[in-house]
Amino acid sequence: MTMSSDSDPPKLPQFVPPSLVSDLQSALLSRRAAASPPEATSDEPTSEEAKGGEATASPVEESPGVESSSADVAQSVSETKPIVLVTCADGINSAGLEFLVTALVSTGQYDVSVCAPESGKFASGDSITVGETVVATSTEVSSAKAFQVSGTPVDCVSLALSAALFSWSKPTVVISGINKGSSCGHESFHSGAVAGAKEALMCGIPAIAISLKWKKNESQDTDLKDAVNVSMPLIQAAIRDVKKGHFPKSCFLNIGIPASPSTNKGVRITKQSEWRPMLSWQATSANRPPSVAPQFLAMHQSLGLQLAQLGRDASAAGAARRANAQRKNVEVESVASAGKPETKEVVKKLFRLELVEKQQDEGLDGGLDYVALENGFISVTPLDMQLRMHPEIQVSASDWLTSILKGDEED
Repeated sequence: MTMSSDSDPPKLPQFVPPSLVSDLQSALLSRRAAASPPEATSDEPTSEEAKGGEATASPVEESPGVESSSADVAQSVSETKPIVLVTCADGINSAGLEFLVTALVSTGQYDVSVCAPESGKFASGDSITVGETVVATSTEVSSAKAFQVSGTPVDCVSLALSAALFSWSKPTVVISGINKGSSCGHESFHSGAVAGAKEALMCGIPAIAISLKWKKNESQDTDLKDAVNVSMPLIQAAIRDVKKGHFPKSCFLNIGIPASPSTNKGVRITKQSEWRPMLSWQATSANRPPSVAPQFLAMHQSLGLQLAQLGRDASAAGAARRANAQRKNVEVESVASAGKPETKEVVKKLFRLELVEKQQDEGLDGGLDYVALENGFISVTPLDMQLRMHPEIQVSASDWLTSILKGDEED
């Protein structure tokens, strides 16, 4: 891979680097060798003989011993694999999550676990669930062990890292994505994808957030699959270098994929811009858009849960009506006794927030995340826990990205 330039914009390769395969194979062989000490031969003295003591013969195990040895080797192979925790603010059933997990699992190189919200929380930011019960339900995503959680992306990462769900103590890396919609500029403060990666960094785990620039009425789920393909070399390089201790410290990577991933112009290390979409509040006459009800029902796995939720909603609505009626009765009686009848009108207005993209200003710095993304580049923005990029962090991340794009894999 090579760094991109305006004059010669190379494409990001979509294959597993041979050196990465070689590194993993060497690691597996060394772990197997360590698990099975070599047998002493008649020409070489054992450690006891070298010390002048008597050597004792080790009994030869029969078939049960062979089975035990095979189990040890299998366990060793499993322990060698880096542990990758994946979450996605778009929810457990999102296409971006499924494509990413499928790609990671299909390599056979990683132990993949998934913990994601049961429904979309793409603009939840850093919100957490406090004082309410959070339900984690076991499931599978592309054969990887998974939990769907009735909480936010931050809840998911925090709960997964608490050792309450998975057998491992901590993952090698946390990947948050791939989400629909940009997380550039000030939009990162709202982004559930960025929040999930930031929570991992706060817990001391290297993390990556990945978002696809999604164009309404143009983008398709197949674009998410293409986004996974162009992201995999960066993901694999990051996991490899985390194991080696070469991954940039004190930051996570916020990766933006252009709307047409397969025709990207290359990779750029970028700075966080001040871009944000326009917040457009639209008046509406209904509490929910028509499409919400089917999605709400689809979140649950049984009719019983659906009916229970509807029952709770109905009870809450009834209680609210009764309380409101009692309040109105008290008001009427009090004003009537004073001989001054008076009516008070309670106004209730309904709105729905929509994000509207603004046109890019001409002449902006091409090194900004949003500008690079708009121009068809993959943007890689290193951010700290305050979503800032200090100069030393930028230099470290830039050196790392330059090395992997040039194929520099020296220890």
